[in-house]
Amino acid sequence: MTHPLTFGLDVGVYGALATRHHILALAALAEQSDFTTIWVADHVIFPAQFTSRYPYNATGQFPVNMTQEPLMEPVATMAVLVGKTQHVRIGASVLVMPYRNPVLLGRMLVTLDQLSGGRMILGAGVGWLAEEFSALNARDYAARGAVTDECLEIIRRLCVGGEVSFQGTHYQLAPVISSPGSLQRPHIPILIGGTTRHALNRTARFGNGWISTDMRPDRLQQRLATLRTLCEQYGKDFDKLTLTHKVFIHIGQSRRDSSGERAIGTGSVTEITDDLQRLADIGYHHIIIRFRDGDAEQQDTQLRIFIDDIMPRF
Repeated sequence: MTHPLTFGLDVGVYGALATRHHILALAALAEQSDFTTIWVADHVIFPAQFTSRYPYNATGQFPVNMTQEPLMEPVATMAVLVGKTQHVRIGASVLVMPYRNPVLLGRMLVTLDQLSGGRMILGAGVGWLAEEFSALNARDYAARGAVTDECLEIIRRLCVGGEVSFQGTHYQLAPVISSPGSLQRPHIPILIGGTTRHALNRTARFGNGWISTDMRPDRLQQRLATLRTLCEQYGKDFDKLTLTHKVFIHIGQSRRDSSGERAIGTGSVTEITDDLQRLADIGYHHIIIRFRDGDAEQQDTQLRIFIDDIMPRF
C-alpha cells in the first residue's frame, strides 16, 4: 500500500558539522520547512581504537573519523532542541538502550515529553560498538538484546506513571513513584531500530514502529514480510506500525554501494525522488534524511534543493 510520505531531518550530532551553530540551524530550518521531525543518533564517546564491525554497510567501516571529529551526547542535545523548537517532533535514531540506566533514561524522556508538549519519539536499538560499551561500563555486550528488552519494559512503565516496579534478569527495581508519566499516552512512541530478525521480533513485541537504514527496497520488502508475520504471532496490527527509513542523501553525482549499484538517495533529483517513491510503494510512512558529505555551505545547498525540488513531489 502506498502511503503519503512525511520527512524528518537528522541534525547530525557527530561528524565535522556537529557544532552548536549547525545543529541549531538545521533545527530552525526544519521548523520553517515541511519537516515533521528532527533526529539525533547515539554515541557518547568514541574509542581511540576499535575492532567492532559497523553493521550498516558492506565494508564494516564506520563512516566518520572517530578520532578527529566532534560528537555531541544525544539526550542532552534533545533537551536543547526541545527548548529551541515549537512544533517539530524530536526523536532518537536510535538510542542504545544498554548505555544508560533505564530508570534515569526513562525519567529524562518523560521530562522531555512533558516540557516539549508531547513531542518526543524514542528510537531504540541494541548498539554495535563493543568498545563504547566498555568505556561506559555498560551491561554485558553479549546480552545487549535481553538488556534492551528489559530497558524498554521499564521505560514503558515509567511513562505510564504511578507506582512502578520491575524484576528481571538484568534489572531489578523496587517500587518507586513515576510522576508525572509521559504526556503522550500510554507512553512515548517507541520505534525499534535494526534489520536483524531479533530487531523485527522486538518491534512486534514492543514497538509502535520500525526504523531501517542502508538497505535496498527489495531487501526491505523481505524484512517487512517477516515483520508482518511476527506481528500476527504477537497479536499486533502490522498496519498500525509507523515504518521509518533513514536515507543518506547526496544530490548530484551518484555514489556506488557495495554491490556496485547506485546507492539509494544519491544522484539526480529524479533518481532520488524515484527512490523515495519506491519506499512509499512498499509501505513506508516517514523518511529521515541525513547529509553527511561536504562542508556547511555544500550541505545547505543540498538541503535547499531537497526542500524545494523533492519534498513537494510527496
